[in-house]
Amino acid sequence: MTVKSAESKTTATRTLAEPKSGTGKTPPRAARSAADTEKIRAALIARRDELRAEYAQTMSEIAELQRDRLTDSAGDDQADTGTKTFEREQEISLANGMLERVTQVERALERLDEGGYGWCERCGNPIPVERLAAFPSATLCVTCKQLEERR
Repeated sequence: MTVKSAESKTTATRTLAEPKSGTGKTPPRAARSAADTEKIRAALIARRDELRAEYAQTMSEIAELQRDRLTDSAGDDQADTGTKTFEREQEISLANGMLERVTQVERALERLDEGGYGWCERCGNPIPVERLAAFPSATLCVTCKQLEERR
Protein backbone atom coordinates (compact mmCIF):
# COMPACT_ATOMS: atom_id res chain seq x y z
CA MET A 1 0.00 0.00 0.00
CA THR A 2 2.88 2.35 0.70
CA VAL A 3 4.31 1.73 -2.76
CA LYS A 4 1.00 2.61 -4.41
CA SER A 5 0.76 5.79 -2.34
CA ALA A 6 4.29 6.85 -3.33
CA GLU A 7 3.51 6.04 -6.96
CA SER A 8 0.33 8.13 -6.94
CA LYS A 9 2.22 11.03 -5.35
CA THR A 10 4.84 10.80 -8.12
CA THR A 11 2.10 10.80 -10.74
CA ALA A 12 0.42 13.79 -9.12
CA THR A 13 3.72 15.68 -8.96
CA ARG A 14 4.49 14.83 -12.57
CA THR A 15 1.02 16.01 -13.61
CA LEU A 16 1.62 19.41 -12.02
CA ALA A 17 5.11 19.82 -13.42
CA GLU A 18 4.66 18.46 -16.95
CA PRO A 19 2.30 19.50 -19.70
CA LYS A 20 -0.93 17.53 -19.84
CA SER A 21 0.14 15.35 -22.77
CA GLY A 22 2.58 13.44 -20.52
CA THR A 23 5.20 13.26 -23.27
CA GLY A 24 7.19 16.23 -22.01
CA LYS A 25 6.09 18.27 -25.01
CA THR A 26 3.78 21.23 -24.87
CA PRO A 27 0.18 20.51 -25.75
CA PRO A 28 -1.02 21.60 -29.19
CA ARG A 29 -2.19 25.18 -29.14
CA ALA A 30 -5.72 25.87 -30.21
CA ALA A 31 -5.99 28.59 -32.80
CA ARG A 32 -7.57 31.79 -31.51
CA SER A 33 -10.12 33.38 -33.79
CA ALA A 34 -9.13 36.62 -35.51
CA ALA A 35 -11.98 38.43 -33.73
CA ASP A 36 -10.76 37.22 -30.30
CA THR A 37 -7.19 38.20 -31.15
CA GLU A 38 -8.30 41.69 -32.18
CA LYS A 39 -10.35 42.11 -28.98
CA ILE A 40 -7.34 41.14 -26.92
CA ARG A 41 -5.07 43.40 -28.98
CA ALA A 42 -7.44 46.37 -28.59
CA ALA A 43 -7.65 45.84 -24.82
CA LEU A 44 -3.86 45.57 -24.49
CA ILE A 45 -3.27 48.65 -26.64
CA ALA A 46 -5.81 50.63 -24.61
CA ARG A 47 -4.10 49.55 -21.38
CA ARG A 48 -0.66 50.40 -22.77
CA ASP A 49 -1.83 53.85 -23.87
CA GLU A 50 -3.47 54.44 -20.48
CA LEU A 51 -0.27 53.48 -18.66
CA ARG A 52 1.87 55.63 -20.96
CA ALA A 53 -0.36 58.64 -20.33
CA GLU A 54 -0.24 58.00 -16.58
CA TYR A 55 3.56 57.70 -16.75
CA ALA A 56 3.90 60.94 -18.73
CA GLN A 57 1.65 62.75 -16.25
CA THR A 58 3.64 61.40 -13.31
CA MET A 59 6.96 62.39 -14.86
CA SER A 60 5.59 65.88 -15.52
CA GLU A 61 4.49 66.16 -11.88
CA ILE A 62 7.88 64.90 -10.68
CA ALA A 63 9.68 67.50 -12.82
CA GLU A 64 7.42 70.25 -11.47
CA LEU A 65 7.99 69.13 -7.88
CA GLN A 66 11.74 69.04 -8.51
CA ARG A 67 11.66 72.63 -9.80
CA ASP A 68 9.70 73.67 -6.71
CA ARG A 69 12.16 71.90 -4.43
CA LEU A 70 15.14 73.63 -6.06
CA THR A 71 13.62 77.09 -5.69
CA ASP A 72 12.46 76.43 -2.13
CA SER A 73 15.63 74.94 -0.67
CA ALA A 74 17.05 78.07 0.97
CA GLY A 75 17.64 77.48 4.65
CA ASP A 76 17.15 73.71 4.51
CA ASP A 77 19.00 71.68 7.09
CA GLN A 78 20.20 68.08 6.64
CA ALA A 79 16.86 66.61 7.73
CA ASP A 80 14.95 68.68 5.16
CA THR A 81 17.37 67.66 2.43
CA GLY A 82 17.10 64.00 3.45
CA THR A 83 13.30 64.17 3.43
CA LYS A 84 13.25 65.73 -0.03
CA THR A 85 15.67 63.12 -1.33
CA PHE A 86 13.55 60.31 0.13
CA GLU A 87 10.37 61.74 -1.42
CA ARG A 88 12.06 62.12 -4.82
CA GLU A 89 13.31 58.53 -4.70
CA GLN A 90 9.83 57.27 -3.85
CA GLU A 91 8.28 59.24 -6.72
CA ILE A 92 10.86 57.90 -9.15
CA SER A 93 10.30 54.37 -7.84
CA LEU A 94 6.56 54.69 -8.51
CA ALA A 95 7.25 56.02 -12.01
CA ASN A 96 9.61 53.10 -12.68
CA GLY A 97 6.85 50.71 -11.60
CA MET A 98 4.53 52.29 -14.15
CA LEU A 99 7.19 51.98 -16.83
CA GLU A 100 7.64 48.30 -15.94
CA ARG A 101 3.89 47.74 -16.40
CA VAL A 102 4.07 49.43 -19.81
CA THR A 103 6.89 47.05 -20.73
CA GLN A 104 4.85 44.06 -19.58
CA VAL A 105 1.89 45.08 -21.75
CA GLU A 106 4.19 45.66 -24.75
CA ARG A 107 5.64 42.20 -24.20
CA ALA A 108 2.12 40.75 -24.10
CA LEU A 109 1.41 42.43 -27.45
CA GLU A 110 4.58 40.86 -28.88
CA ARG A 111 3.52 37.45 -27.56
CA LEU A 112 0.09 37.96 -29.14
CA ASP A 113 1.73 38.66 -32.52
CA GLU A 114 3.97 35.59 -32.15
CA GLY A 115 1.09 33.32 -31.11
CA GLY A 116 2.38 32.73 -27.58
CA TYR A 117 -0.11 34.93 -25.73
CA GLY A 118 -2.22 32.97 -23.25
CA TRP A 119 0.31 30.15 -22.94
CA CYS A 120 2.61 29.66 -19.97
CA GLU A 121 6.24 30.46 -20.79
CA ARG A 122 7.50 27.84 -18.34
CA CYS A 123 5.34 24.74 -18.84
CA GLY A 124 3.51 25.55 -22.08
CA ASN A 125 0.03 24.97 -20.64
CA PRO A 126 -2.76 27.44 -21.32
CA ILE A 127 -3.11 30.33 -18.87
CA PRO A 128 -6.69 30.36 -17.52
CA VAL A 129 -8.93 33.01 -19.06
CA GLU A 130 -9.79 34.27 -15.57
CA ARG A 131 -6.10 34.96 -14.87
CA LEU A 132 -5.69 36.77 -18.18
CA ALA A 133 -8.81 38.83 -17.47
CA ALA A 134 -7.38 39.89 -14.10
CA PHE A 135 -3.78 40.30 -15.32
CA PRO A 136 -3.70 40.57 -19.14
CA SER A 137 0.10 40.58 -19.35
CA ALA A 138 0.50 37.31 -17.39
CA THR A 139 3.22 35.06 -18.77
CA LEU A 140 2.89 32.17 -16.31
CA CYS A 141 0.00 29.89 -15.43
CA VAL A 142 -1.23 29.88 -11.83
CA THR A 143 0.76 26.76 -10.88
CA CYS A 144 4.06 28.08 -12.27
CA LYS A 145 3.49 31.51 -10.71
CA GLN A 146 2.87 29.88 -7.32
CA LEU A 147 6.07 27.88 -7.67
CA GLU A 148 7.98 31.04 -8.59
CA GLU A 149 6.61 32.95 -5.60
CA ARG A 150 7.61 30.17 -3.19
CA ARG A 151 11.28 30.56 -4.14
